[in-house]
Amino acid sequence: MENKNESGDNELIITRVINAPRDLVFKSFTESERLKQWWGPKGFTMKVANLDLRPGGAFHYSMVSPDGIEMWGKFVYREIITPEKIVFFNSFSDKEGNITRHPLSPNWPLEIFNMMTFTELDSKTILTLVGGPVNATEDEIKTFDEGRKSMMHGFAGTFDQLDQYLENPKF
Repeated sequence: MENKNESGDNELIITRVINAPRDLVFKSFTESERLKQWWGPKGFTMKVANLDLRPGGAFHYSMVSPDGIEMWGKFVYREIITPEKIVFFNSFSDKEGNITRHPLSPNWPLEIFNMMTFTELDSKTILTLVGGPVNATEDEIKTFDEGRKSMMHGFAGTFDQLDQYLENPKF
């Protein structure tokens, strides 16, 4: 990961214990029909989800907010070790999959590096997410750092939805 901030101080680290076996949690992140059931901010609906799970492949998706605003996002996978790790860059995108700026934050980094690890412990999964801006300007790093509390809250809501999905998975 190349970064303007070599110290790694701008990384976001989230750890969550999920009450489900690692294989199921991993599938929930790597199968389109599962992701559609829970991924994204609370209250958003996923409309489109195309997933090509391989290094160099992408997850391209559309979400609609409760007030009808459509947003597009994209993961580009770098490394996948089933069921242990997923490494990807994520960004906002347009309908065609081109990287775009955050629709509400012009100084948001164009790309965010993410590494998710899945560790099984007593039929539960320890999910660890480490992420941070890639090739970001100082202003983009500052915006990312200032958004840390909001990101923690957003991921907590998303992972709450994962917990709810895993109580009664549909696939």
